[in-house]
Amino acid sequence: MENFLDLDRIAINVKAHRVLKQLLKENPVLEEIMRNARNETEALIGVKDWISGILESRPEAWQFYKGESNGREAFERLEWKDYAAIRILDYIDNAGRTYEDLNLRGEQAISNPIKMIWMAVTYGTGGAKPAFFEDMLYLFRQLAGTYVCRMPDRKKLGSWMERFPSGLDPRIVKLREENRDRIINILIDKIDEGLINDRKYCFKEGLSRQQKFLLMLKWWNEHLFHLRFAVRSPELLNELLGNSLDPDTMKIMKEAEAKGIPFFVNPYYLSLLHVRVPYFAIGADLAIRYYVLYSQQLVDEFGHIVAWEKEDLVEPGKPNAAGWILPTHNNVHRRYPEVAILIPDTMGRACGGLCSSCQRMYDFQSGHLNFNLDKLKPTRTWPERLNDIMEYFEKDTQLRDILITGGDALMSTDVSLEKILTAVYKMALRKKKANKNLKNGEKHAEIQRVRLGTRLPAYLPQRLTPELAAVLSDFKKKASAIGIKQFLIQTHFESPMEVTPEARDGLKKLIAAGWTVTNQLVFTTAASRRGHTSKLRKALNDIGVLTYYTFTVKGYMENNFNFAPNARAVQEQIEEKTLGFIPEEYYDEIKEFPVEAENMQENINALRQKANIPFLSADRNVLNLPGVGKSLTYRVIGITRYGRRILEFDHDPTRVHSPIIHKMGKVIIIESKAISEYLHQLAELGENPSEYESIWGYSMGETEPRIPIYEYPEYEFEVTEEISNLEI
Repeated sequence: MENFLDLDRIAINVKAHRVLKQLLKENPVLEEIMRNARNETEALIGVKDWISGILESRPEAWQFYKGESNGREAFERLEWKDYAAIRILDYIDNAGRTYEDLNLRGEQAISNPIKMIWMAVTYGTGGAKPAFFEDMLYLFRQLAGTYVCRMPDRKKLGSWMERFPSGLDPRIVKLREENRDRIINILIDKIDEGLINDRKYCFKEGLSRQQKFLLMLKWWNEHLFHLRFAVRSPELLNELLGNSLDPDTMKIMKEAEAKGIPFFVNPYYLSLLHVRVPYFAIGADLAIRYYVLYSQQLVDEFGHIVAWEKEDLVEPGKPNAAGWILPTHNNVHRRYPEVAILIPDTMGRACGGLCSSCQRMYDFQSGHLNFNLDKLKPTRTWPERLNDIMEYFEKDTQLRDILITGGDALMSTDVSLEKILTAVYKMALRKKKANKNLKNGEKHAEIQRVRLGTRLPAYLPQRLTPELAAVLSDFKKKASAIGIKQFLIQTHFESPMEVTPEARDGLKKLIAAGWTVTNQLVFTTAASRRGHTSKLRKALNDIGVLTYYTFTVKGYMENNFNFAPNARAVQEQIEEKTLGFIPEEYYDEIKEFPVEAENMQENINALRQKANIPFLSADRNVLNLPGVGKSLTYRVIGITRYGRRILEFDHDPTRVHSPIIHKMGKVIIIESKAISEYLHQLAELGENPSEYESIWGYSMGETEPRIPIYEYPEYEFEVTEEISNLEI
């Protein structure tokens, strides 16, 4: 634990002194309070009286600060200066609070920014770093009105989007073909030398080099080929990338291997990374490159990673963090009354590749790897367990939405997936029949939505076969006949560079099967660059995919490299996503899109033309909070001496939660990265930090409302208020 008395004696450095000097020069009232205060209490009272006087002249802002008004409408009525005044008062109201900082392996962090300024002014101590004073400098500039937020115009937003080509760009397609051919030739050599042996993918005697190459081209279109030849070592990774990785990167990758961090990337996905960097797309592949390559922070933290999802820590027979009793401790996850996540004991527990910021790194520390594919074939006990799970779903009073995921739902074979979907169908039918014997107001929620969670459209589109589409089409037809209305595939494209001809053609099959495809983006540092997310929205819309969520990176210091502060998520929401704002006059139209999901691409294009927008902003920017769920309703209530902001989140009031939410209270998140650190990282990625300057002022957020396409249909009957399988 950091002892604040010890910090009182730690001198601030020269850079911190210079920023502090500028802060006082620009804010004579603040300087007067600091110089005249005889102790920290007088400093706090002086600043509070000053700022309260300012905010009280703005009744709506004062009510928001006091919690007397809230919600999206109240938030949107706030002015830029209001953000600053509210944040300063929140800092004072929470002065001296200590927080468990899981970024620092559970150390106690103390927030008292006004005291730190006073100590620095009075004694030149307090231990605050330059990043802290930079945040303070912009905070008081925002209050004074000398630092303003200028919204980018449509032309500027378009120019940012143009920086990022999609994987459908003919020039990018040609580069990927070069990459494919290089990888194939290396693999041919490995097979010939006996370094790679596979019973299915091997060469007969007497084949020429050309014949082997053509055979490999054929295999390239089979998803099993890519799983069998997946790269599991840094040396092979570098070789397949034309030995283009720099020594520092290779050092980190080898350290990761030595520490036991798993590594798994298939040849197709590897072919998406630049080796010969094109002048027109410098840095365009970074969002996917940093999904493959590990960071030093991840290597350092591996072995000390703390589970982010509290509800993932389940003891058999005991309720999870959200209060739910579950039928098995590792097949069903649950947070909301209406939704259950089903993780099968099949290949669906595996992934088609490993994302560097995967939250399952926590499990990997214990050796629970999901890449030992042969061990993930269904066992004799799985059908029995599946029956138990379906019985649990059938008797649940509130459940209406089942998300089959993993791992990855589409890693299951067609046979395994069909069995799971058939079990869901039979369960839903039994639930519907049982309801006929219940009175109105006592009836149970019936299944309305079935979802499949998968990254394979981006990672391994070769899996999207006509046979898979037939399984999905058949299920939809019979499930629709018993009242299930919504069929969604939730995928995860991280970059427009992942939207390739293979992905487009594969998704066409799923869309033609009548399933609505939606995307969940993880808002990593590389993905958070100006225009990147907007271009992804457009590229996905172009092939018939709707956006669903834009997620702040979960995790603690292990994901520091990929973490973009929540202020950037709010900035993107307010300044960039608005380019695709859907006018409410089109809500009824978009609500009907899933009814004829096979025409999704045409319907998206028609709506974009009518509304004169380049993409549909159908997603919500959120953070998936431990034990609480998705929300971007927060206020910055503290800041560490390193400049890392302390956020207090509330739950999303627009959706139904477990009743435990009223006992849990608000959730504290200490960010792993200061704003100045984030901007410095963007500069390292080739960005101009001045284009992001308004980020300093975003210190609160309100969760966006869902667009109607994601709402549940209304029942024709009244559901019971009883909540089953819950223990609080």
